[in-house]
Amino acid sequence: MLARNQHQLLSTTSVLACEEAMATVEVLTSEVVVPAEETPAGGIWLSNLDLAARRGYTPTVYFYRPNGEPGFFAADAVKDSLARALVVFYPLAGRLGLDGDGRVQVDCTGEGVVFVTARSDYVLDDLMSEFVPCREMRDLFVPSTPEPNPPCALLFLQVTYLRCGGVVLGQAMHHSVVDARGASHFFETWASIARGATLNAPVPPCFDYKLLAARSTSTVLYDHTEYKPEPGPVDAVAASTYASAIITMTKGQVSALKARCVGASTFRAVVALVWQCACRARALPPEAETRLYSMIDMRARLDPPLPPGYFGNAVIRTSVSATAGEIMFNSVGYAARRALAVTSQGEDYARSLVDYLEGVDAMNLPRSGISRAHLRAISWMGMPLYKADFGWGTPAFMGPALMYYSGFVYVMNVPEKDGALALVLSLEPESMPDFRKVFGEELARLEVV
Repeated sequence: MLARNQHQLLSTTSVLACEEAMATVEVLTSEVVVPAEETPAGGIWLSNLDLAARRGYTPTVYFYRPNGEPGFFAADAVKDSLARALVVFYPLAGRLGLDGDGRVQVDCTGEGVVFVTARSDYVLDDLMSEFVPCREMRDLFVPSTPEPNPPCALLFLQVTYLRCGGVVLGQAMHHSVVDARGASHFFETWASIARGATLNAPVPPCFDYKLLAARSTSTVLYDHTEYKPEPGPVDAVAASTYASAIITMTKGQVSALKARCVGASTFRAVVALVWQCACRARALPPEAETRLYSMIDMRARLDPPLPPGYFGNAVIRTSVSATAGEIMFNSVGYAARRALAVTSQGEDYARSLVDYLEGVDAMNLPRSGISRAHLRAISWMGMPLYKADFGWGTPAFMGPALMYYSGFVYVMNVPEKDGALALVLSLEPESMPDFRKVFGEELARLEVV
């Protein structure tokens, strides 16, 4: 057995620190789980949006409270349901490969996914009070992954049994194969199978990535700045050094904020406030350019829409720029109106992007961090993140296991609190205290409206 000793994490009100050893994880087993039945073989062509996705694994964690039932997350039961889920989502049991022209594809080999069991001396309540996405937490609860280049496995899973009887389910899925909505679709289906459903998924997955193929006559109508190197150098080392936090907004705060941002969606209103507070916390010069990036799910925006179960990357990068002074010194409603550009793109924009990517080396696009003045916001709202009930109850928390660099924010629903939102964000360590202060002041103003 292997032991992984990790270091203390300060609470979400503080920056990260590695000081005294606090928690340990002991790996009990590591094996490969293959599909329960024979699955289709051969290569699966990936779209330009798959190739343009971040080349790497996306690690997330699910926390489950003990429910006192015998067999709670028993390894054999979890593996059995996983093997059956891989029959439905058979590409995940394959390997990232290359076609005859050297283009990345999925080789449906049925070789299986990596499945690890472990135990930790953490107690769930302590873990949830201390958890922030960071390298230390990722290394505790998500299996180590190889270099994300062909040939490599596509899914790594770890079930960690806590001292209190709770469980952490950690996973790392290759982003070249699927985006967040597709990943949540897999976990929802796997959980339904574990609860006793048949092999038929509630929503059948669609692996027809030709639906996002470039057009025979390329028509690029937009500049697609988001897929080009940022002007000026980006210090990737500095960007990867961050403080992270999880901040909850109540339903009342969200409603009051939306009232200030007339006509804005919930996501756009919340991101506008984060953008405004981040500019202040970073003490940006008023004349400095600040850019808000986002990722927009195009499944329902295309004409015709993609199938609901489209299992691939169907998100596109968008952005809008302004001066820091415009964002800081105008109302949050002004920032929300500026942010409209990152949430309003449709069919023409998406098809233009796919055509643009056909004319560049999509497998080697710039994928470093963003400059200190910018922000990248992603919505996980409305995804079935908390439907991963394997028969022992829904997760008490689900979220990213780490942040890739400074300037990232996820907007998520809060389980069992209708209308409340969780913001999972990262900023430069020196900016986070000021951000928490100014954001907290804004939330307090919302409470008295």
